[in-house]
This record gives sequence, structure tokens and C-alpha cells, in this order.
Amino acid sequence: MKTRILGTQGLEVSALGMGCMNLSFGTGKAADINEGIKVIRSAYDKGITFFDTAEAYGPFTNEELVGASLKPFRKEVIIATKFGMISDTGINSKPEHIRKVVEASLKRLQTDYIDLLYQHRVDPNVPIEDVAGTIKDLIQEGKVKYFGLSEAGAVTIKRAHIVQPVSAVQNQYSIWTREPEVTVLPLCEALGIGFVPWAPIGTGFLTGKITPETKFDSDTDLRAAFPRFTPEAIRANMPVVELLTKIANTKNATPVQIALAWLLAQKTFIVPIPGMDKVEYLDDNIKSVNVELSIKDLEEIESGLANITFQGARLNEGLLGLSEE
Repeated sequence: MKTRILGTQGLEVSALGMGCMNLSFGTGKAADINEGIKVIRSAYDKGITFFDTAEAYGPFTNEELVGASLKPFRKEVIIATKFGMISDTGINSKPEHIRKVVEASLKRLQTDYIDLLYQHRVDPNVPIEDVAGTIKDLIQEGKVKYFGLSEAGAVTIKRAHIVQPVSAVQNQYSIWTREPEVTVLPLCEALGIGFVPWAPIGTGFLTGKITPETKFDSDTDLRAAFPRFTPEAIRANMPVVELLTKIANTKNATPVQIALAWLLAQKTFIVPIPGMDKVEYLDDNIKSVNVELSIKDLEEIESGLANITFQGARLNEGLLGLSEE
């Protein structure tokens, strides 16, 4: 497995990370815990060292799963988790709440330190300087090693970075969700901050396995409420899958591998974290690290995308309202 560096403080991770959320929450029923452990440990066996979770996933159950799975090789992996967005407390980044969440996360993760701690969503009621200062204190105490922000905009990132260097920004980014390219990615490059795209394969759409007939269970699948996943939007957005498939066929690859290889080709400080809840998905996704896209390939993708107008917002209004651009 190739590695990449997040941030100027030298956080080294596998070039492809693993989003663990789907094993517990968000895109269907939770996996059996033994199956979840098997998938996460299989990812480690295949070279992945970067695992992403959050208190909000479940809530709580995903951190417990990640902690149990990675305990035997804790020192060999990087665990990222998040505070500040959960159903019972809402958006809350008050310093005392951050500390409370960290203590609870440490217990669930069965560890005495968190490698990378993200603010899950920016709290409009707490100055980002206070958040960054709290994380700085936690780093000095040895409970956290690196600081991250999720769904944060350029102004927030810049302000936070002055107080405590930000090692990674985790925003939604993929071949069909490119908002970070306007201000966030250029800022990350200028400040030496790593960028971790979540939903790098379009919350499953870029696999090519979702059709207008696909049904999403509103009780267990967040996509049931996403405008981009209505039957009409799926039908309208299918050309991007056709474009990826066309490129994939020339590379003896899959659409997923091209979608991930495209992200890896954008910047050397980008580390995607696809959600992989089955061992066969691991095998497919990991191959993307070795897929080489030439300048001609990238130009062909850009020209193809120029002819596609994506239908539907990337998230529902409630979640979009919690994100900065």
C-alpha cells in the first residue's frame, strides 16, 4: 500500500483510508458485529492504516466496532473520529462538551489517544478559535495527536489553523461533487493541510450499481432523503457512470477504481475514505491506488463532465444547512 502525508506535522496514512460508518449506520441496516470486525481487520491486512469513525455514527456503535476491531494492532493504525454533531445534543462544540465527548470516545475506541480528531460540523455559537484552543490543550495532554475539521469553509479553516495547525479537512468531494475546488482545496494546498474526501464514490452512485429502480429504506438509509437519489435524478445523472465505465474499460478497471484514481490524481495531499462494508468492496477499491490516469485520461474525464449537468442537491436541506462551502 502506498502512503500519503496529511498536514505539515507529518501524519502518514495509507493512500486510501476506510470510512467505517456504513458498517453501523447511514446506508442500510447495521452489519453483524463479527462481520464488521472481519471487514475492518481485512482492510488492515490489505494495507489500509487509516480508519474513520465518529460518535454520531450509530450513534456510538461505530466507534465501539472500530475500537474492538483495531485493538490488537492499535499502534500500527491511525484512528480518526469526530465530535460536535449528534442527535441528542445537536451541533455542540463548547470546550467542556468537546472534553466530555473525547473521554467517551476514548473508552469506546479502547485506546488512550485519538490520532486525528475532527470537529464534525462547525458550531456557529462557538468561536472556532475556542475549538482549536481546546484541541491544542488536548494535544498537549496527549489525548489527541492531530486536529481536523469536517465540512468547514475556507474562512473557518484559516482562523482555526492560526491557533492550532489543522492536519486534515474532511469535506464531501468526488467526481460529481466538486465544491471544495473553489476555495477549500486551494487553501489546503497553500497552508499544507491534508484533504480527506468523504463519499468519494458518490455515496455509492459511482459504483454503477444504483438504478432508478433502487429503493432506499427511509428508516436506515440517509439517501432516501437526498435529492440526488430520487429516481428522476438517478436517471438524469447516469451519464457520469457511463463516462467512468468508458474510461474503466480502457484500463481493465472498474468505475469505482476510476472515481477513486481521479481523486488521487487531483492532489498528492488527498486521501479518500470510501465506505467499504464488504470484503469484496475492499478488494475493488484498493486497486484504485495503482490505477494510473494519464493527462489524456484526465482531460477526457473533464470534457465528458462538461457535458453533464447533475440533478439534485448533494445532501438534504437539513444536512446542507450544517455545512460551510
